[in-house]
Amino acid sequence: MPSGLFALLDDVATIAKVAAASIDDIGAAASKAGVKAAGVVVDDTAVTPRYLTGFTPDRELPIIWRIAKGSIFNKIVLILPVLLALSTLAQWAITPLLMVGGAYLCFEGAEKVLHSLQKDKTSLAEDAALVADKDHEEMMVKGAIRTDFILSAEIMVIALNEVLDEPLGMRAATLAVVALAITVAVYGVVGLIVKMDDIGLHMSRGKAAAGRAIGRGLVAFMPKLLAALAFIGTAAMLWVGGQIVLHGLDEYHIGGLGHGLHDFAHAVAGGLPGAGVWEWLINAGGAGLFGLLLGGLIVGALHLLPGKKAAH
Repeated sequence: MPSGLFALLDDVATIAKVAAASIDDIGAAASKAGVKAAGVVVDDTAVTPRYLTGFTPDRELPIIWRIAKGSIFNKIVLILPVLLALSTLAQWAITPLLMVGGAYLCFEGAEKVLHSLQKDKTSLAEDAALVADKDHEEMMVKGAIRTDFILSAEIMVIALNEVLDEPLGMRAATLAVVALAITVAVYGVVGLIVKMDDIGLHMSRGKAAAGRAIGRGLVAFMPKLLAALAFIGTAAMLWVGGQIVLHGLDEYHIGGLGHGLHDFAHAVAGGLPGAGVWEWLINAGGAGLFGLLLGGLIVGALHLLPGKKAAH
């Protein structure tokens, strides 16, 4: 009996070790997949604050919470089962899906560049009336969740591509971890960003002179941070989207642009100090330029469609 008990305890210990190793493997795989999707995550973080413009401070966090719940639903309920089915039944479809998502990122990035070059023709009174509309919050939340769906799908496909060789259970666990971790990270950062000016305003009214100075600095700094995030997000969209499409074209042996860019970057940066950094910058810049050109072509083609201008 004691020997049977010891054997049972030994089996339990073995199972625990295997489970712990599996958790470590899932964590490592999720980390690797998350790094690959980092560019889209940056854009997701940069895009969301614009949906909160004009709302009163007491509505900002509840709106972020609603969008975050929609994001979890997008990733876990809608996207994850479809991707697991594709990874089991039609792995050949992963690369085309990645390329379609990459082209969409290029399109979104190019549209943002185009909009940044155009002047906003709406007046302050029109903006105020829009925000005061009782249906405005619902419309903005739904719009944010729709945008999140596209970005979430791209994040999840990129993550899946990193674990295609793993067993189905490992794939599912890794994607679930990526989905939860990225959602918490993105919307946690978004919540901090949108409340930072309120924190600064509160500090600026405090008794301590140093606290007041820091508070005023935060209030003055936040518009610059939001502008920088918008720029970084657009650049990340174009870079990641262009890189995904170039990699897909190389996989299908079309054009050789990705390999050509890599060889060019290696040749130019080879003799420079910090060659690895320069090589990465050239590759990223080339992929971003390709993404901007591809996105511009898509924007131009869509604007030629009948009725597009009137709808826009």
